[in-house]
Amino acid sequence: MKALALRTAGWAAAALTGLSLWALSAPALAQSFPSKSLRIIEPAGPGSAVDVFARKLTTGLAARLGQSVIVENRPGANSAIGAREAARAAPDGHTLFHANINNSLNDLLTNDPCCRLNEALIPITKLTSTPLVMVVFPGLGVKTLKDYLAWGKSQPQALTFASGGNGSITQLLGTKINMVTGLQAREIPYKAIGAELPDLLAGHVGAAYLAPVVVAQHIRSGKLIALGVAGARRIPILPEVPTLAEAGLPNVEASGWNGLFVPAGTPRAVIQRLQSDVAAVMATPAFREDAQSLGYELGGEGAEEFSAYIKSELQRWGQVIRDANIKAE
Repeated sequence: MKALALRTAGWAAAALTGLSLWALSAPALAQSFPSKSLRIIEPAGPGSAVDVFARKLTTGLAARLGQSVIVENRPGANSAIGAREAARAAPDGHTLFHANINNSLNDLLTNDPCCRLNEALIPITKLTSTPLVMVVFPGLGVKTLKDYLAWGKSQPQALTFASGGNGSITQLLGTKINMVTGLQAREIPYKAIGAELPDLLAGHVGAAYLAPVVVAQHIRSGKLIALGVAGARRIPILPEVPTLAEAGLPNVEASGWNGLFVPAGTPRAVIQRLQSDVAAVMATPAFREDAQSLGYELGGEGAEEFSAYIKSELQRWGQVIRDANIKAE
């Protein structure tokens, strides 16, 4: 027992020494940053919307940092594979993680401490946020959210809504609408958000919650009816579509968002440098024009503000998960 106590004390002393050395070296690391190429771990596949955005960011970021910036795709496990790899990386600012809302929902459903946002992975800044649009198949015969709610209550279980599967933001939004309105719309799960579009256009599922850029052309052509935007304000790409609050459903908002993170222990000065440079790149006309035409909002805020936003998202959707007793598959 004495030998074990001595060994334990030795390990503790070694750990404290390592932390002390890291604390002493952190200012020097921040001053020399960046000293090599940076990589952004992307948990989505090549060609996806978030992957395209990350790659667009690299050119301007590389110019400001004076080092190349590359994107490495690590898709799988609802974005958890990339998160685990990023959390294990050296906390020196040279490995960034492009997290999305799935990562925060993973934190709620799996309770895995390996790569929790705000803990194992520390925020730099939000990149984009896209409010979902509630759309229905025209064959339902409804034109407004009020019509939809009345039709659904008159025919319980007749309504269906599509989701991106267990724990997806679209499942949670549809579930919350059921809860606050008393609807009994049945969930039809798909393998990914957006995979439901062909079935929605064909009338095999009644309603869905999708990104503005995905549904805008179908709304304009009359192939889909938009009932509301699940955001705080109307969006330029669909200015005629009211928010859900304007349509009669207050306090129901849902957005797909993404942002950059670094492993815990990364020096604060490095995080501030990255945030400043990323925000400057996104402030350029090209990024602003894209946001206007594709229906998303640009971030760029400080790490503390982004951290608070993530906490609010965890609180919002954690309540829905608990109330609906949603479990990880």
